[in-house]
Amino acid sequence: QVQLVESGGGLVQAGGSLRLSCAASGRTFTSYPMGWFRQAPGKEREYVAAINRSGGSTAYADSVKGRFSISRDNAKNTVYLQMNSLKAEDSDVYYCARSRVVLGTPTTALLYDSWGQGTQVTVSS
Repeated sequence: QVQLVESGGGLVQAGGSLRLSCAASGRTFTSYPMGWFRQAPGKEREYVAAINRSGGSTAYADSVKGRFSISRDNAKNTVYLQMNSLKAEDSDVYYCARSRVVLGTPTTALLYDSWGQGTQVTVSS
């Protein structure tokens, strides 16, 4: 089972930027798409972005399109989420996840089977 550890969260003013990182253990990192999700207390986990195995294909939720960018460095077993033009409504706990399927850029949490512990992002307005 892969272990995922997120970092990079914090407090930022509206309009600012943060870069989240997710370091993965294990040898199978390059075999699976990766995704970022976010969740507020009492709400369902929400899809944010996904990237395929090679990093050549990405997908985004409409709410973050044009502001967030997902990337991966397979040599470092790390996936990133660059978040620009942050808004107060982006405040959540952000989770990275590894897909259970090997192809594409899955956009639903049911298609992911390994999750990190989450990192808090707070955007002050």
